[in-house]
Amino acid sequence: MYESIAVVGATGAVGTIILDLLEKRNFPFKKIKFLASKRSTGTKIKFKDKDYIIEELLPSAFDDVDLAIASTPDDVARDFIPEATKRGTLVIDESGYWRMDPEVPLVIPEVNADAVKNIPKSIIASPNCSTTQMVVALKPLHDYGQVKRVIVSTYQAVSGAGLVGSRDLENGSRAALDGQNYEYECFPYPIAFNCIPQIGSFKEIGYTSEELKLLYETRKILGDNSISVCPTAVRVPVANCHSESILVETERKITAEVAKGLFAKMSGVIVIDEPAEKKYPLPSICTGRDEVFIGRIREDISSDNGLAFWCVSDNLRKGAATNAVQIAELVNQL
Repeated sequence: MYESIAVVGATGAVGTIILDLLEKRNFPFKKIKFLASKRSTGTKIKFKDKDYIIEELLPSAFDDVDLAIASTPDDVARDFIPEATKRGTLVIDESGYWRMDPEVPLVIPEVNADAVKNIPKSIIASPNCSTTQMVVALKPLHDYGQVKRVIVSTYQAVSGAGLVGSRDLENGSRAALDGQNYEYECFPYPIAFNCIPQIGSFKEIGYTSEELKLLYETRKILGDNSISVCPTAVRVPVANCHSESILVETERKITAEVAKGLFAKMSGVIVIDEPAEKKYPLPSICTGRDEVFIGRIREDISSDNGLAFWCVSDNLRKGAATNAVQIAELVNQL
């Protein structure tokens, strides 16, 4: 049991889910504190029927903290996490800043739990939301048949862009239906009744930062730099849950029936694959859930060793908050 823990970014969309999970999963600790930006300092937050005062995110706030679960922008994580670790705090970080640091394990508990046994910088990174659900799905296929190549198209909900993204969808949709103009706060184009084939900034040879995460993070988590990934990330007018169309080529052929069995045995995966009954994963039925949902499992008609499937997961939960809390539980068991 931890003597003292902290939740950083406690008032954000992911932070509020972390609080709910810590309470419902009865995570063990003796003391807890909540940290956020100066803007939120001094406000009250309720946890386990008790009111707490949010403290400002300052280095001194970690003087007596054993474990911190943090959901902040990259620049905030860059600045505060070294201050926390200098004070003996183990940090589970949701930001993207530390993920590719070779001394920082990038962890999905169902996939590479052993990675938490070596934490030289006292930082454990949680992967990008779109990477997390894809790698959970790839893990049993890789163990069975060795994944060689992945072609993935993501259809990402506006909640992945934060509260302002959700506000843009809601207000933009209302304005469009009423024939009114709306000044978008988050997206460069209207997201209502539209799709935007760009998430993040453009980087190497025309791929965006979001797309490159699917390549580099997948390789790091699975420990295999030979895996090729061709990603396309699209923002869609869906409130919550990311969906992915995934085509995998493996060294050893995996039939649809075998794949279905592998997915069904994988921890954290639920298979919904009854096409004749029109049953497959949908954002509307997967939101609020902690699992990765897989369906539309079929063999690739253009490749001998190809397998195609559809994957949906709640990006705020397994893609963020749930994975972080699961990492904390994993470390607590060591």
